Amino acid sequence: MKGIHIFLTAVALLAVSCIGKQGELIPYKDPSLKVERRVADLMKRMTLEEKIGQMNQCVGLNHIDESQAGMTEEDLMRNTAQAFYPGFLKEDIAQLAREGKIGSFLHVVTIGEANELQQLAMESRLRIPLLIGIDAVHGCGLVSGTTVYPTSIGMASTFDPELVYISSRQTAHEMRAIGMHWTFAPNVEVARDQRWGRVGETFGEDPYLVSLMGARAVQGFQGDEGLEKDLVLACAKHFAGGSQPINGTNGAPTDLSERTIREVFFPPFQACIDVGATTVMMAHNELNGIPCHANDWLMQDILREEMGFKGFIVSDWMDMEHIYDLHRTAVSVEDAYAQSVNAGMDMHMHGPAFVPAMLKLVEDGVVPVSRINRACSKILEMKFRLGLFEDPFFDESVVHETLLKEEHVQTALEAARKSIVLIENNGILPLTDGGRYQHVFVTGPNADSQGIMGDWTFPQPKENVVTFLQGLKEVAPNTRFTFLDQGESIRYMNSSRVKLAGEMARKADLNILFVGEYVNRKDWNNKTSGEDVERGNLRLAGLQEELVKNVLDSGKPCIVVLNNGHPLAVEWIAQRADALVEAWEPGMKGGTALAEILYGYVNPSAKLPVTFPRSTGNILSVYNHMPSHYFHPIVMENPMPLYEFGYGLSYTTYAYDNLKTEGFKKGVLHVSVDVTNTGSVAGEEIVLLFMRDDYASMTRPVKELKAFTRVALEPGQTKTVNLQVDKQQLAFWGHDGKWIVEPGTFTVMVDTLFTTAELK
Repeated sequence: MKGIHIFLTAVALLAVSCIGKQGELIPYKDPSLKVERRVADLMKRMTLEEKIGQMNQCVGLNHIDESQAGMTEEDLMRNTAQAFYPGFLKEDIAQLAREGKIGSFLHVVTIGEANELQQLAMESRLRIPLLIGIDAVHGCGLVSGTTVYPTSIGMASTFDPELVYISSRQTAHEMRAIGMHWTFAPNVEVARDQRWGRVGETFGEDPYLVSLMGARAVQGFQGDEGLEKDLVLACAKHFAGGSQPINGTNGAPTDLSERTIREVFFPPFQACIDVGATTVMMAHNELNGIPCHANDWLMQDILREEMGFKGFIVSDWMDMEHIYDLHRTAVSVEDAYAQSVNAGMDMHMHGPAFVPAMLKLVEDGVVPVSRINRACSKILEMKFRLGLFEDPFFDESVVHETLLKEEHVQTALEAARKSIVLIENNGILPLTDGGRYQHVFVTGPNADSQGIMGDWTFPQPKENVVTFLQGLKEVAPNTRFTFLDQGESIRYMNSSRVKLAGEMARKADLNILFVGEYVNRKDWNNKTSGEDVERGNLRLAGLQEELVKNVLDSGKPCIVVLNNGHPLAVEWIAQRADALVEAWEPGMKGGTALAEILYGYVNPSAKLPVTFPRSTGNILSVYNHMPSHYFHPIVMENPMPLYEFGYGLSYTTYAYDNLKTEGFKKGVLHVSVDVTNTGSVAGEEIVLLFMRDDYASMTRPVKELKAFTRVALEPGQTKTVNLQVDKQQLAFWGHDGKWIVEPGTFTVMVDTLFTTAELK
């Protein structure tokens, strides 16, 4: 009843506040006026301090309580998930909201708290509603009872941009139902270092694939033709280069040539901006010696002037402060604020110290008022476009109508089915329920764990999640499954249970092992993957390798399933196991999807969106490398990838034939190829078209993805697949610092076929 009372009281307050002294409708409160006029009217009424307040974000009040109970001030310096504000009680933060000195909150995970915060904003002088943001990266998984989809790396494995669009749209609806307006997604960094813990948060290593997936995510979150009022703001992040840090760790320095930055890391951001991305988040790292949060070349010259970005830029977690205390290119926190805002930053994440410091910086002439006005007006514009001035509150009684809708859950299941990659299969798969393998032994730390949900989720109600073990039991009810729990914490596995697994494996007809990574955000210190959790090597952590060896040594058939967010070095497992499956982190229905694939109810179709190196020493290992990348061998080790981008098996086989090009017509290359299902099972094949610039004025990669599509084929069926490549996709950054498309010959590759196309 408390939430309903707050909602009704606030609605009444809001209605009264729309009327001026003589009964006229205040212009900025008038929804019939254009957004531009409403923004201008409101800006005229605001004090400088109120404008700066709109640029300030804080964590939610409940989050402050939780963090303050378990953290010290020293912990705050390195933590990027929890926060409180030393010297401030949560009541103080609430008062700042009442005074209009906070424009946005994050880490608010209940609709009740969202409404209570909006109530505080309605008590401010101008009653400007709050933007409430959340990391809804693959569903709104930080909120209990929501739909959780496969992580981004799994979605990339589908090579199905439409699935990304649909799941993002559904996520937007669930967000609005629980009082959220802004998702800090999609992450469109191009993952080039497999040690990096956030690989699973990305769409892989290829700029073209990341661009298409990212653009469709933005359209799903925001709308097809721009921002729609009932949807949410998207945030393309992190700009730029943080996915190829010098030592593989999140936020470490990045040193890259401008050519690499422009050809590899910029295109996905341009694609997101082209479809109307309303916000961009800067990267933690320094780029070529300049912190991204103080980099006017990135924010002004590139984002706003070259790319045409019209929204607002937000900092990442305390990264404005890190200009001073980490990068040390500012002499004080105040200097760091000035550098960042003058360089183009619009919103500060997060903390109450920003407003008084920025107010003094403006009064002292260090930061121009024009910079404040520009930032504030863009933030207000988004609030108007979202309709928050008319309807900032949410009805708690109707939440259940949106969360976990059947169509959302079905999308999560379909995405999981299409995201799981069959890597090795000696013929053991698919299995038959009640067939040859009637007694199946199941073990591994990920077998019965919500680790299938991936990073950016908190534990969900058990009844909403199908673990791998549950999925096996549901899909194969005629098979007897014996389970040995290894615990979820990979870092602290029990050696006696690892030994016992080998003994139990000998008694079964078949063994299925679930190994990989641990990503529980509620148990941060035990994580082995995800945000700010990098690996010094790519081997299975803890006692998992011993576990796998013990089970393999039983001599019984064995299937190994990987549940992880980034590639692992598993060559020896691939050589010994009867089958190897990359499940990634397949979301709430991942157990069902995995079991359906193992038992042949679904034919796997996914392909790897990132290369698997044989060892950590093989990094940088990407498919679109330069010709000299492997010119000299590595002593005593095979430097070639274990599995390259685009690899993936099926239960059927496909034959490619008759690859043709019609040449470039009006700047577009038309390519056709016949694809035949030569097996006995219906399936979907992902057709990938690569190209190589044969000779150019600058070194070009050995091949680059230029087009792809999915094609469904019945056994024996042949279809002609038509693909197109625009000549602008062949552009590269030239000697003179400009994009060029050079005439010449290009090798066109589809599967094992190749032909030549000439651009005149």
